[in-house]
Amino acid sequence: MEKKSTRFLVEAALIAGLYTALTYGQGFLFPGTTSMAIQFRVSEVLCLLAAFTPAAIPGLTVGCLLSNIVNLTVLPLDVLFGTMASFLAAFAIYKLRKVTIKGLPVVGALMPALFNGIIIGLEISIFIPNDFNSRLIAFLVMAGSVALGELGVCLILGLPFAYAIKKTNLFKDYN
Repeated sequence: MEKKSTRFLVEAALIAGLYTALTYGQGFLFPGTTSMAIQFRVSEVLCLLAAFTPAAIPGLTVGCLLSNIVNLTVLPLDVLFGTMASFLAAFAIYKLRKVTIKGLPVVGALMPALFNGIIIGLEISIFIPNDFNSRLIAFLVMAGSVALGELGVCLILGLPFAYAIKKTNLFKDYN
């Protein structure tokens, strides 16, 4: 039992550290790409780790929290809402880990787009002034923008990443 709990903590810490470092590094090299409505956070590829290890749930949650605290361009509320969206997406991916298409967690890969699109889209449409006359239209545009970036990362980069992780058998103890 001790060995498994130590491994869990190490995996969670590594995932949190990688997520934070990737987000910070990308934001430094390409300002705005990790914090705007249409974002392409390469670190979100790590969300697919939740299909392989439960340690990804706290790892991604803490990584997102740290990234949003460090990122001065996000709304202060994004520290709370962004972290909540990441937690819910990681939890859903873990719960859907056995739902695969050709052995890949395609349904799980949609969860970051779903949760971030709804939660962050709502946050942006409410707290950032916009030119839309309707809150519903503002929400739909913002949610769609956020979801589009998440889909790009999780489907285009995430599924090949999940395939590579699956081939390594790195997380075979959890499956």
